[in-house]
Amino acid sequence: MINRTSFFNKIRPLFGGKLTQQQVEGMTGILDEWEKSGLTDLRWLAYMLATSYHETDKKMYPIEEYGKGKNRTYGYKVKHSGKKYTSPDKIYYGRGQVQLTWYENYEKMGKLLGVPLLEKPELALDSHISVKIMIEGMTTGKSYVGDFTGKHLGMYFNEKTEDWVNARRIINGLDKAELIAGYGKKFYQALK
Repeated sequence: MINRTSFFNKIRPLFGGKLTQQQVEGMTGILDEWEKSGLTDLRWLAYMLATSYHETDKKMYPIEEYGKGKNRTYGYKVKHSGKKYTSPDKIYYGRGQVQLTWYENYEKMGKLLGVPLLEKPELALDSHISVKIMIEGMTTGKSYVGDFTGKHLGMYFNEKTEDWVNARRIINGLDKAELIAGYGKKFYQALK
């Protein structure tokens, strides 16, 4: 069990010295789901928290992407493959703790979690579902692969490796990798 009081006290400086109730609730949801998952490497948890910190603009709860995909390919009715679709009549811009994007990713996560994300993409904004998406997508989970990019936390954090920078490949190439690595290390120190 993670000592929540100690964790929140140690991580508070990353948030400018104070935490909102929503930030506490968001992180508590991640910690609760982590403890239920049976996963044990705190570096994995720290990197998930760092990802949420970055992807939610430090809010730590599920949000809609700013601009809702405007000027992004996934902001239109186009699949990752380039094929256009008309049904469902939805746009699959970023939502949640990890900013889930693209038709195919909503479809895959919906099937893996048994949630109709393709028909109701707004369900990715439900805090419980959002955390499950994050854990499933960043670990080997039910599919036994990293569902977002084919990469997963076990590739970057294991008994032989600790690669905070390249772990960003799980989500989005090396976009802001150094920055998020720094956040991850701070979350890790707070969890220890």
